[in-house]
Amino acid sequence: MKLAFLISLMLLAPSTQHLTIQHEGKTIEDVSRSDYEMAVGPFINTDNLDKLLERLDRQVYRKPQNAVIGQQGEIISEQMGRKLDQKKFMELMGRFFFEGGPATIELPTLPLHPRVDAELLAFIREKPIGGYITYFNPRNRNRSNNIELAAKAINNTVVFQGESFSFNNVVGMRTKEKGYMRAPVIVRGELAEDVGGGICQVSSTLFNAIDRAGLRVVQRYSHSRSISYVPAGRDATVSWGGPDLVFQNVYVQPILIRAFAGNGALYVTIYSSEAIDFIPREVPRVSNKLPEEIEVQLN
Repeated sequence: MKLAFLISLMLLAPSTQHLTIQHEGKTIEDVSRSDYEMAVGPFINTDNLDKLLERLDRQVYRKPQNAVIGQQGEIISEQMGRKLDQKKFMELMGRFFFEGGPATIELPTLPLHPRVDAELLAFIREKPIGGYITYFNPRNRNRSNNIELAAKAINNTVVFQGESFSFNNVVGMRTKEKGYMRAPVIVRGELAEDVGGGICQVSSTLFNAIDRAGLRVVQRYSHSRSISYVPAGRDATVSWGGPDLVFQNVYVQPILIRAFAGNGALYVTIYSSEAIDFIPREVPRVSNKLPEEIEVQLN
């Protein structure tokens, strides 16, 4: 892209020595020719130009936002993103360096489209094809907090035909900066405490929900000791950089994950369009414990 005028092109002597770069009517950078001329030879300093590109891209980049379902069930529309149009910008820089103009440019950008728009979301929120509920002790505030954060992280996720969902990739690293707290975990069969303890209940609930929906489980691991929130053998342990829960959407329609945790209950439901042809599976149900009856819950 840059090589057309960066390699072995002689710098002329245009009258314009400074370039003002604007974005949305505001000046964000002033470029001087002298900062981009090589000390020896009539060439452009490509290192400085690369740094300028990175700096400008950071300033204008805006991540696209998918449409989501709000707390009241309303659809919140998507938002377009943007990034620097590097090809167009390099053309403008070429005119500045080699033709002496223009002295001011509006920074060119390219639109970034979200993957999920309101129309698609309305289409795939109609038919529940799988779901599962587990319970936890709401008096354990740290663990409850972690469950609620992880449930929010997977909520509103759309998985398209043939795509795979990775719990670790979607939830990300569990850190204090993200609000996760220390709570009980199981490590090699022993009870310990770590940041993010409790989120395995979210991955286990999700596993049972997607299994009921007939989705293909690609990767799942059980804990090294028994847990109480799902029947034996129906858990899915996860850890950052370690075990993961991965499933694939085998249907021709996208699927939507809806998750909510509160008041001692965790709900995960899988939705799709009315047109989906799915094959559900029978999944054992968790025992009907009330949250207040559960004194200790492990990861």
